[in-house]
Amino acid sequence: MTTVNRSSGDACDLVCDLLVIGSGAGGLSTAITAKKQGLDVIVVEKEAFFGGTTAFSGGVLWIPGNRHAKDAGIADDRDAVRTYMHHETGALYDEAAVEAFLDAGPRMLDFFERETDVKFLPTLYPDYHPDAPGGVDVGRSVVAAPFDATALGADLVRLRPPLKTITFIGMMFNSSSADLKHFFNATKSLASAWYVAKRLASHLRELALYKRGVQVTSGNALAARLAKSALDLGIPIHTHTGAKELIVEKGRVCGAVVNGNRGEMRITARRAVVLACGGFSHDIARIKAAYPHLQRGGEHVSPVPRGITGDGARMAERAGGRVPIRYPQPAAWMPVSRVPLKDGSFGVFPHLLDRYKPGIIGVTRNGRRFTNESNSYHDVGAAMIDACRNERETAMWLVCDHATIRRYGLGFAKPAPLPLGSHLRNGYLVKGRTLAELARNAGIDAAALEATVREYNAGAQRNEDAQFGRGTTSFNRYLGDPAHTPNPCVAPVGDGPYYALKVVMGDLGTFDGIATNTAGQVLANADPVPGLYAVGNDRASIMGGNYPGAGITLGPIMTFGYLTALHIAQSGNVHERQRAELRSAA
Repeated sequence: MTTVNRSSGDACDLVCDLLVIGSGAGGLSTAITAKKQGLDVIVVEKEAFFGGTTAFSGGVLWIPGNRHAKDAGIADDRDAVRTYMHHETGALYDEAAVEAFLDAGPRMLDFFERETDVKFLPTLYPDYHPDAPGGVDVGRSVVAAPFDATALGADLVRLRPPLKTITFIGMMFNSSSADLKHFFNATKSLASAWYVAKRLASHLRELALYKRGVQVTSGNALAARLAKSALDLGIPIHTHTGAKELIVEKGRVCGAVVNGNRGEMRITARRAVVLACGGFSHDIARIKAAYPHLQRGGEHVSPVPRGITGDGARMAERAGGRVPIRYPQPAAWMPVSRVPLKDGSFGVFPHLLDRYKPGIIGVTRNGRRFTNESNSYHDVGAAMIDACRNERETAMWLVCDHATIRRYGLGFAKPAPLPLGSHLRNGYLVKGRTLAELARNAGIDAAALEATVREYNAGAQRNEDAQFGRGTTSFNRYLGDPAHTPNPCVAPVGDGPYYALKVVMGDLGTFDGIATNTAGQVLANADPVPGLYAVGNDRASIMGGNYPGAGITLGPIMTFGYLTALHIAQSGNVHERQRAELRSAA
């Protein structure tokens, strides 16, 4: 990094080859790849933490044809992947982008595992629509390997902590890990009780030493591994440093004005500026224009970091770029519940696991089921928006009996032996001795709820969901209860008392975004804005507003971050060669 002193009274300028604005997986994968290509890189992040939404995520990447699957003997046919993506994206299929992703995804994964501290493990995740043409039951998704975050040293305090509502006193779990299985069985098995006791003791020691858990998993592990790799390469990550505006000279973006701990300064970028600000999940004006449930007056509660306010989209537009809202589903929907906290504020709980469990059903205010509750969060969210299209409020209620909630928990309410009393007192849970009483307390149509449970139970007695086919796909079954056979997703709603939990709409990030070409250059109409690129959720998703499988955000995000960095490095090398040739000719 080069420092240039300006005239007296001016701020200190920084000069680099590449300026990356944002420190999630998109920004850091771009920065690391560019540095490995010999570029001088600076990363700025407006928040106190690096990691962005990645640090809250599951840390899963969807990479068809990845080495981990091949090593396990799982073959993946490229034509099948194309067929699947065609089926998922429909008229929004982008052949050039898809081919680039399929070519570069496995290479990107190998590059990071070979050249950096970023490591992955295979998963057993099926595609979210495994029965669709080209879908598969296993092999396309990998997950970040767990990480000891103390390797970050003094920078540990700058790693964004995981989302509080999905940890247990700050302890992280993988959704399919041994941890969860043992915690669910702690009151039923001595082996599980001993495992849990050791795990808790270790975690409490971490809290005493570091004031947070340091054995991190999922997206927190991915963010930590990327940051460690960047910092080890000498890439500065300036936190508390927000980009105010892009610098444009002679029609080319050549840096940005930023405001940080050192005050306002200009950072000049000789090659390019990359926008990696995470999308627009908390840009109130933009999501009101994009989200149908907000257009009719409903509620939206996003669990992504509060700093994801559409900065990249606004900077791109001011530089001449476009941010069209064109996808039928403009965001990765996530059903969430609002968790009352002791200080009077609310946390956000994403419903990643409970909906799949047998004996839990979801109904709208009219007391009727409206979808297969064991489908993906995005599919359930889209169905919820559609089911409430004639209502002001877009919401569903998860309903179960006492035995079920004590076995699996419900939302933020944990299973036995942890108590439910506080959740009932603060209104997070609603209880009723009968279904009719529960419905009255929750504001649901009582007669319809009773009829819905009778209809559902008639099939559930036979381990079937005649209405929506719950448990009929490998993905449904993957997050069900494997101990409940033959259908891990279906059981009757039994005797009372009964519980209900209100769920509203949230998102895991935006799908619509800045229009770019395959290389990530921001487009003004059909032409690139010179010197300006977009990656991560700032860039429009190649999935066309659909959610084909676990990791379809982070997989393309890191792949196109890698490709964008290569493009910037190679374009600069071409220009340098041309200038050298002109000098020689002169």
